[in-house]
Amino acid sequence: MYNTWDYDFWAALVQIGILMAAVLLGNTLRRKIPFIKKSLLPSAVIGGLIVLILKFIPAVGDFIDTKFMEGLAYHCLALGFIAIALKTNVNKSDGSGIVVRTGATVVGTYLIQGIVGIIITILLSLAIAELIPAAGLLLPLGFGQGPGQALNFGSVYENSGLVGGKSFGLTIATVGFLVACIVGVVYLNILKRKKKLKEVESGEFTETSEQAIAPNDIPLTESVDKFTVQIAIVLSVYMATFLLMWGITAIIDTGCLGNFGYNTLKPLIWGFNFLFGTVFALIAKKIISLLRKKNIMKRVYINNFMMNRISGFVFDVMILAGISAIQFKALQALWLPLILLSVCGTVVTFVYLDFVCKRVYPEYRYEAMVSLFGMLTGTASTGMILLREIDPKFTTPAANNLIMQSVPAMCFGFPMLLLAGYANSGMVASIITLAACVGLFAVMNFVVFFKWRPRKKGGGDKEETGAEEPATTEISNE
Repeated sequence: MYNTWDYDFWAALVQIGILMAAVLLGNTLRRKIPFIKKSLLPSAVIGGLIVLILKFIPAVGDFIDTKFMEGLAYHCLALGFIAIALKTNVNKSDGSGIVVRTGATVVGTYLIQGIVGIIITILLSLAIAELIPAAGLLLPLGFGQGPGQALNFGSVYENSGLVGGKSFGLTIATVGFLVACIVGVVYLNILKRKKKLKEVESGEFTETSEQAIAPNDIPLTESVDKFTVQIAIVLSVYMATFLLMWGITAIIDTGCLGNFGYNTLKPLIWGFNFLFGTVFALIAKKIISLLRKKNIMKRVYINNFMMNRISGFVFDVMILAGISAIQFKALQALWLPLILLSVCGTVVTFVYLDFVCKRVYPEYRYEAMVSLFGMLTGTASTGMILLREIDPKFTTPAANNLIMQSVPAMCFGFPMLLLAGYANSGMVASIITLAACVGLFAVMNFVVFFKWRPRKKGGGDKEETGAEEPATTEISNE
């Protein structure tokens, strides 16, 4: 039993308060200090780095619990995916195939990052006992997916022998943010000096495509607040997710699947909490849609604007907590792999995307390049921030591609997630995974460079040029 004056009673709120104070300070520094503002580092990243520094101060660091931060990042990843999946789709593709090719480009980048990463760690694991051959797959998970995924699989790999696996993955994700901002800004400045960019008017970004009050929505305040309803839906879906994973785990614990179930399948199931959550969110959205069609439910309960706010908040907290959870002591023997993965990952990502964008998006090559590079080393928000520097009004399809690619990318990328869960079984499994990634990379490039020819009415064909009409684009921290 806790007393209200015991620290344990306050511990969770104190640590969340530290994170919120850090993000406010980070936002202030970003707005007031010119070189930080020019760096384009997100406020959440700056706040996370502030907390990471505070951990070295004994009087303050004692209040920051690494396990709590890891748990916060873990849950925020799933909650963010659920909020995104619950949204009503408002953007439509023109059917030209460019969104599919963008999704394939994203997964192709994950794959080439994974190929380079796993080659490096297979070789280094022969000399570094603390490293496992599969550790290189944390490069695409950290660069491309962010702290949440890096933490999930870092934890799985840590159980398989990667010393400091969680901190290893989180550090790669943090480096990815720095790469996205620093390399992205340097690239933009080079383009400006070479006069490769169109002259654009800069301006503050405004979000206008979604509203807090939409037709047929429930009222903002009634017997229950509208925002409370949104949070209740998200958390109810997550509770259903937990019950499913708990039920599967109970079956595994009976021993019916042997060591495979306990050592491999069980950690993988809990590592895929975000995926199960996404599936349940889609099911919940379908049920709500059917109830609306049958006129059983007369009001619209899910509001896209508020779901964006929920996903934006939890993703910011995920970044803050993920960076705060890094433990440098656990990385003492892994600095060489970290440096090699970060440098090689940056180079291969830049070169591959430059090659693709030149051919797939000839009419807005540079806009596509900076947005995809920002997303595939940081997050979608980082890609949008970089894009706004050269296309502030989103007049090219680059922003819409970045948003709409998520569905085909999820479908294309699912086999890679399964491989990431299999590769940690040992050297042979890692080599098989490497070969599979090479094969998948070839498939993705076929999709990327395949000339989509949608059939016109009347039997004519029209070759896609890679450009499409700009669409109304909604931006969030997804």
